[in-house]
Amino acid sequence: MTSSSSWDARLRNSDVAWVKFDPIAYVDHNYRDIQAEDAEILRIVGDHFADHFRTTHTTGPVSGIDVGAGPNLCPALAMLPWCEEITLLEYSSANVTYLENQVRSYDANWDHFWDVLREHDAYSALELDPRERFRRAVEVKEGSIFDLAPDEGRWSLGTMFFVAESMTTSSQEFRLGVECFVRALIPGAPFAAAFMEHSMGHYAGEHFFPACGVGESEVHASLETLADDLKVRRLVSSACLREGHGGMILACGRRRQ
Repeated sequence: MTSSSSWDARLRNSDVAWVKFDPIAYVDHNYRDIQAEDAEILRIVGDHFADHFRTTHTTGPVSGIDVGAGPNLCPALAMLPWCEEITLLEYSSANVTYLENQVRSYDANWDHFWDVLREHDAYSALELDPRERFRRAVEVKEGSIFDLAPDEGRWSLGTMFFVAESMTTSSQEFRLGVECFVRALIPGAPFAAAFMEHSMGHYAGEHFFPACGVGESEVHASLETLADDLKVRRLVSSACLREGHGGMILACGRRRQ
């Protein structure tokens, strides 16, 4: 296993061999069981999306995007009640293969996360079996967060979990990633974005991947000119269960009109 001390701290996103990302090892380490911070994120995000669609009139079908999906189905599950279609945008070909297999019928460990969402009426009222709804709605697309500019204003609901700060050591690339994500949404669209606090990088199997250390102030600064009704908070349940970071930060808001 590569030592983090041998990692080149100047790595930018394009320098990283993302094909070496091991989705099975990543899921086994992070999502085989549900942790308190995962449940806290899902409850806050579920409330945020449900409040928006309860109070805001929408015309036409709702399309969602999860940017930098990785091998994490939580964001897509959180969007499921409202979306006719959900795009999982992912750069790593290994993660794309994992996601395509999950779309056909996702693994049983994800039921734990759906059970938390089902505590909210918006999710428990879903008529279709969630696996069937997921299969019908979700499409996996291989692509980079930095290539979203031509699709500006396309999606009406968005998520980005542990992406902008977990793909580069560059604060400039971090801010650009956040901006690309938000600008892909239509004005007024609700979004949720999660960040590792002061991350020092992370393993996925045998390989170490870069990170940009950010806190609440950096997250807020990256979103304040792009979002309305912005709320940035450090999770109450953050307990450093995942090594190499100080906690988790969640930002919810709407793309600025």
